[in-house]
Amino acid sequence: MRACVLALLFVAGLAEASRAADQVIFVVRHAERADQGGGATMPAQGTIPNDPPLSEAGKARAAKLAAMLASADVKHIFTTEFKRTRETAAPLAEKLKVEGVMSASRDPQPLIDAVLKTTGNVLIVGHSNTVPDLLKRLGLKETITIAENEYDNLFILVRRDAGDPTLVRLRY
Repeated sequence: MRACVLALLFVAGLAEASRAADQVIFVVRHAERADQGGGATMPAQGTIPNDPPLSEAGKARAAKLAAMLASADVKHIFTTEFKRTRETAAPLAEKLKVEGVMSASRDPQPLIDAVLKTTGNVLIVGHSNTVPDLLKRLGLKETITIAENEYDNLFILVRRDAGDPTLVRLRY
């Protein structure tokens, strides 16, 4: 029952956003990684030594995300250079026939610039330590935190023609 209510709220929110907004930006942290290595530091530039794929739970979560966003009219998908972000976005990208664009996790401004230049709805897959900054750079004024063991946040940022963006935070 709870899932049904959340799904109805989600769909109602999207319908409202599509009427009143220029753009809906879905932002998630990557799904569970195979080594469950929370807190790992980002590698040196140009290398990706700690780049595990998704775990089985992560693959299931990525499929769930794709099912949720399949009819959300996503036109652009952005990930970082890490497997776990690309694999989180892959089921939706495949379903929608949208090619994901990789952006360096250490330098988020080019990604933000690209998102702000696009038209249409967007999915961004980041990390627990990058998603809050991405949301800020997209205009969110409130501070968001994501715990190391949280993989189920779905942030829906609605950018309007004028004024501050609106944020809806769901769990999936």
